[in-house]
Amino acid sequence: MASLAVAPVWAVPAHAAGQMATPATAGKPSPAETVTAALGDPTLRLLVHDVLTRNPDLASLAATARAAAQRAPQVKALPDPVVSLTAFLQTPETRVGPQYAISTLSQRFPWFGKLAARERAALAEAAAAKARVEARKLALITETRRLAYELAFLDAREREVRADTQTLAHYDELAQARYASGSGIVQAVVKIQAEITRDNIRLLTIAARRATLTSRINALRDRPKGTPVPRFTLPSPVEKIPSIGRLRARALDTRPELIEADARIAAAGHLTEVRKIDSKPNVTLGVSYAFVGRRSDRPGEINPPENNGKDVLGLFGAINLPVRREKLAAGVEEAVQKRLAAEQKKRSIIAAIDGDLADLTATLDLTRQRIHLFDNVLTPQAAESLRSAEDAYAAGTLNALDLLDAERVLLEVRIAADRARADFAIAEARLEGTIGAPLAMANEVENVR
Repeated sequence: MASLAVAPVWAVPAHAAGQMATPATAGKPSPAETVTAALGDPTLRLLVHDVLTRNPDLASLAATARAAAQRAPQVKALPDPVVSLTAFLQTPETRVGPQYAISTLSQRFPWFGKLAARERAALAEAAAAKARVEARKLALITETRRLAYELAFLDAREREVRADTQTLAHYDELAQARYASGSGIVQAVVKIQAEITRDNIRLLTIAARRATLTSRINALRDRPKGTPVPRFTLPSPVEKIPSIGRLRARALDTRPELIEADARIAAAGHLTEVRKIDSKPNVTLGVSYAFVGRRSDRPGEINPPENNGKDVLGLFGAINLPVRREKLAAGVEEAVQKRLAAEQKKRSIIAAIDGDLADLTATLDLTRQRIHLFDNVLTPQAAESLRSAEDAYAAGTLNALDLLDAERVLLEVRIAADRARADFAIAEARLEGTIGAPLAMANEVENVR
């Protein structure tokens, strides 16, 4: 199976939020890469890769992030120099001759530190945009896994129903034979045939549900809704879930939404610095060159002045006057409120992480108990009950309706067991999306916030 190469690495460590990735961090796998690489089903890995490659919403966010990365080179550059030329239609006369034109070259210089602060703010915004892309990748991976596991459950349910249909067909033959011999009742035949019809309805319901899930997967990967989707298998439940403390530490260290919030906080801080520097004047420096002709009037020809017709070179400077205090104060307050909004967003994300971790770990624990109960108690009991009913039916001490009841119980137990395994796989996928890493990496936390 071909290996995956999902998105380019972008990750920015938490302590360097707001700065571009350095060569030291450029090789660090992103959360999406680590979660995808840890998937045990190669078919599912390829599907996830297809979604990450083709999803239009993700492509839009990635283009936005690339656009944001081009902002820093623009804001750190000096304003373009200005060249002007003034030609006189009526030349002014001077002592040394008429002036025909004046050419100027000027350059505006923002106050010390303004360009650097703007660049830092733009770099932080670019880091936030990249983090938003990674957050969307994790969400897409989690949703793709959920849909795949739902399809895997449908496959398992379909297998159980088809096996049940074959068993019921055998029971129907036995019931009809007994009825024909006079030792059975017609009610048994009718009941068994009704259950066969119910199984056929179940199969139609499964097919309809599979079509819906397939369409959703194809929508995620931008393919026609009828494009076939491969079969998937439900993974075995993990043996041990890390503690909430370790899960939380990994989530706080890895979740791209937190990296984005940190980058937004940093960007707002740099923007505040820019707005404060706006109260300082910008300086404009320039040079002018005046084109002067020789005097052509009679006094000038009789007694030419010194430097007659010599061009004039001059220097000039200017500053703007930032006197609109209300405007400047509003700019500072805007930056402060942006920082406050980013800080509150970070608090909200952490609160959501805490809630999800508590919910998902409890769900996984309870679902594991359900699986254990089905595998070790209910399924063996139902199977043994059916075997006893079949033996009793063969001996003529049990009627077909009681045999059918035992078969119904085993079918429902097996389907419920498959549902529990699917629920566990989905909860595990959500938990890995919450911490931004495979569960196996929860014990490898580098930074704890």
